[in-house]
Parts: sequence; C-alpha cells; structure tokens
Amino acid sequence: MTKSIELLKIIKELQENADMVNGQEIEMAANLIAKSTMIFVAGCGRTGFVMRAFSNRLMHLGKQVHFVGDATTPAIRSGNLLIVGSGSGETGSLVNITEKAKKIGAEVLLITIHIDSSIGKIADYKIILPGSTPKSQLKNTNKSMQVMGSSFEQMAWLVCDTLVMNLMHLLQMNEEKMFLNHANLE
Repeated sequence: MTKSIELLKIIKELQENADMVNGQEIEMAANLIAKSTMIFVAGCGRTGFVMRAFSNRLMHLGKQVHFVGDATTPAIRSGNLLIVGSGSGETGSLVNITEKAKKIGAEVLLITIHIDSSIGKIADYKIILPGSTPKSQLKNTNKSMQVMGSSFEQMAWLVCDTLVMNLMHLLQMNEEKMFLNHANLE
C-alpha cells in the first residue's frame, strides 16, 4: 500500500491548527447553543456546506434550527441565535444578514479567521480559527499548504463536530436519541 504524502501533510496541518483553537470559546459556544430555543445558521460557499451540515446535527440534537436562505426559514426574532460561518468575515450577504439580525435583537455567534472583520465587529460571540483566505485584506492568522480556504473549512467542520459532542453532554443526548430525529423520508 502506498501512502498519500499530501493526505498526511493535511492531517499534520490540521493537528497543528487544532492546537491553536481556544477550548473556552468552544465551551462558551456550546453553552450558548444549548440554552437557545431558536437557532439560525448561515454560511456561503464551501463554508456554507459546513454550516448546513452543522445545522443538520443541531436538528438531530432536538434543537429548533433553520438554515438562512431556505424557503421554509421563518423570521428571526429578538433573543434568537444566529450562527455564522465565514473565514473572511467579509462576505457581503453574510454581513447584511448579521446586521439585520443584530438590529432585530438576535445574538450572533461567528466562526471565523478574522476577529476584526466586519462580522467580527458585530458578533456577540466568536470562535477564532487559524487559517488563511484570499477573500480578506486582513492579515491571515496562519499559513496553509492547502488552496484557498480549505484549512479553515476543515477546521470549521471539526469544531462544529466538537460542538455537537459537547452539546450531546449538555443536552443529555446520545446517538440513539439523535437518530430518532434523523430523516425517515429517504
């Protein structure tokens, strides 16, 4: 069997990046999500795919969750939680969504590379991940051997899965209970 050197380099890079993630930010976010009764999740591009998968897991956990932009997404209200995934923190549509949510009185949790981005300045809570993106003029927090924003997207996926694990404990859920919420019209 021949090993993929590139794959092993990516795994090594993710391990190094994981060492830079603040566990207190993850714990804070898990507690915030656990107490939230209505959650909205937003993201664009590849990060949007990560955030959509995260919203799916939140639903499995029994949370009332909606992905922003879906036809069945209701109005956000004061006291609701908006979770935004954006490496740059500068994606125009996400900036607009965040501004609207804050104006209405919702709380905002941002998963990002750039704390000083437009969304970072608006968000109430942040999980800062190491990474680089060509979509921001702000200084990247980490170099990557991978293209475009792949390392951020991968770390965002892993952090969201970490949040799910923490939430399972906080919400006293297990895989069997979660599976009861799994789609059955397949």
